[in-house]
Amino acid sequence: MRKEKDYLGELEIEDDAYYGIHTKRALMNFPSTGEKLEETFVWAYFMVKKACALLNMELGYLDGQIGDAIVRACDEWNTLKEHVVVDPLSGGAGTSINMNINEVIANRATEILGGKKGEYLVDPIDHVNLHQSTNDTFPTSAKIAVIVKLRKLIDAVINLQERIQEKEKEFYSIRKPGRTQLMDGPPIMLGQEFGAFADALARDRWRLHKVEERIRSVNIGGTAIGTGVGAPKDYILKIVEKVREVTGVKIAKAENLIDATQNWDVIAEVHGLLKSLAVNLYKIANDIRLLGSGPSTAIGELILPAVQAGSSIMPGKVNPVVPEYVMQLCHMIFGHDMVLNHACALGNLELNQFAPLIVHLTLKSLTFLTNACNILAGYVTRIKANKERCEEHLLSSVSNLTPLIKLFGYEAVSEAVKRANWDIKKALETLSKEQNMPLEEMMKKLDLRKMTGLGYSL
Repeated sequence: MRKEKDYLGELEIEDDAYYGIHTKRALMNFPSTGEKLEETFVWAYFMVKKACALLNMELGYLDGQIGDAIVRACDEWNTLKEHVVVDPLSGGAGTSINMNINEVIANRATEILGGKKGEYLVDPIDHVNLHQSTNDTFPTSAKIAVIVKLRKLIDAVINLQERIQEKEKEFYSIRKPGRTQLMDGPPIMLGQEFGAFADALARDRWRLHKVEERIRSVNIGGTAIGTGVGAPKDYILKIVEKVREVTGVKIAKAENLIDATQNWDVIAEVHGLLKSLAVNLYKIANDIRLLGSGPSTAIGELILPAVQAGSSIMPGKVNPVVPEYVMQLCHMIFGHDMVLNHACALGNLELNQFAPLIVHLTLKSLTFLTNACNILAGYVTRIKANKERCEEHLLSSVSNLTPLIKLFGYEAVSEAVKRANWDIKKALETLSKEQNMPLEEMMKKLDLRKMTGLGYSL
């Protein structure tokens, strides 16, 4: 064990730990929730620290030897990430997370310079955190991570949309009854149902693509409250460009650093669009589940892929586990959105103290939705149509009589259906007799092939 001290006192730290006393206090104050910082966020934070060190060296504010050691340590983020141990839901607006990363970089940089952990030849605050605050590095790292993960999600949405569009084409000639409120409705093509799924995803794809513009404005250089206190002007003017260069992510300096430091409505907006995607994914997954239900005693118009055994007691049972998995993730997104909205609204004056919660839930939602899209895309490609079942249901649906309302009136057709006990053949026979129209002529008017086209009317 080694001893470290701060202005609160002295603590013992494990010899092999790259973190220091600030992190140790956080571990004592915030018991683990079992949650972990998202890896992309950790990468982004190390890259922000790297950019700051590079610029401070270029401007002459940081010794070259110390700066180079910091840069080398930052480049080892993938090895060092296991030492970033502060819980994502820690208090303090992210200060403990920032200090955890500062200490890890400082101790590794100290080793690079020939020292031992805890000797701090490179200081966590004076060197690694030079001209920075948690309040500008944390939001900037968060936005970079969100952009990176948002792009992966968009790719996953595109892939899912394309797989559904393939099914739209494959199923386009298959007619079946539509359903409103789970009850029989007029005819529709199975491909048209999948086409509606694809168009919903197309809107999500466009919305997510456009919202990236909102996240690009970052407050790095604003330090504590957005005024840039403690940082020189030449550093403030150039730091965004350096972070952009290091990360490869197109960010821009916020027009109002004070606003960008205290207000998190942009993340609330992003998450609102994630919620919209979750709404559509939930609807699609549930519809697939319903259309494949039974399959013998319910709808059964889709043949769902058998991905695993469905029961420990019922032989041969297969369940729609992938749609259910997607729906469960969507439930989590709905919950995240409610919590995040409150957290974004509850920031006070110049800072939002709930930044760790906001960032953590947003990144989790991005991961959940990417997983949902990817797994559902693979599942959709294996879905088959039960053409015989679709045809059987279509021919037995009394909603096929809807166009006859134009000829005989709503009440007459409804009464015939009721007296026929919802048997379409008997209802047609009843109408033929009562309306004095030959059955053959009536059947010609009820052209199921034309009924799925736009604006079919007698």
